[in-house]
Amino acid sequence: MPWLIKPKGKTKIMAENTEDKTEVKSEELKPEEVNPEEVKPATGEPNGPVDKAELNNAVVEALKSVYDPEIPVNIYELGLVYTVNIDDEANVDIEMTLTSPACPVAGSLPPEVEGKIRSIPGVKSCTVRVVWDPPWGMHLMSEEAKLQLNLY
Repeated sequence: MPWLIKPKGKTKIMAENTEDKTEVKSEELKPEEVNPEEVKPATGEPNGPVDKAELNNAVVEALKSVYDPEIPVNIYELGLVYTVNIDDEANVDIEMTLTSPACPVAGSLPPEVEGKIRSIPGVKSCTVRVVWDPPWGMHLMSEEAKLQLNLY
């Protein structure tokens, strides 16, 4: 059974040059039982139900940090991400495309996306699938991306 040591009474710690020092005696330190179900995991895995909205926001922010090296706009604003699905166990499933089937980063971009999503605290797993239907076109870009690329 896990134990947690908690000091009983005052535990104020003062600088050594201060006259008002509070000392904690060893008999004041008593072990206290802790329910393992109350201890949150340090691994970043969810404890209880998944807050899908919060996790979705984190996933979108992570997607916005991934850039196509040939275009100075992130893949989310470019419209390369078609779907983001998060299940009740925090498994993330992403369908995305590339600007063309001959895209030079076809072998590196999807693993980069997967790695960024897996690094989000609370995400249990991530699967990235590259799809070609519908084909990507400039009409899928956000207004922000079009402004960044001076397409107006």
